[in-house]
Amino acid sequence: MHIIIGILVVVAGFMVTWKSEWMMRNFGRIQWAEEHIGSDGGSRLLYKFLGIVGIFLGLFIITGIWTDIMNSIANFFDR
Repeated sequence: MHIIIGILVVVAGFMVTWKSEWMMRNFGRIQWAEEHIGSDGGSRLLYKFLGIVGIFLGLFIITGIWTDIMNSIANFFDR
């Protein structure tokens, strides 16, 4: 089941990265990104960055690394 979920997350991340212009037209500009990331393309860049993060997250879910990462974070805060 985690493979199917991971593939869906990878596809969603790819679509966000590929269609960042569509995302910006439908969801609007992100004011924080426009101020801090770039002059006119900050929102597009943030959408692409979030898409790439989604791709990596999906790959982590597919390979099972995601549970190891979450367990390491939980163990760090359990001290």
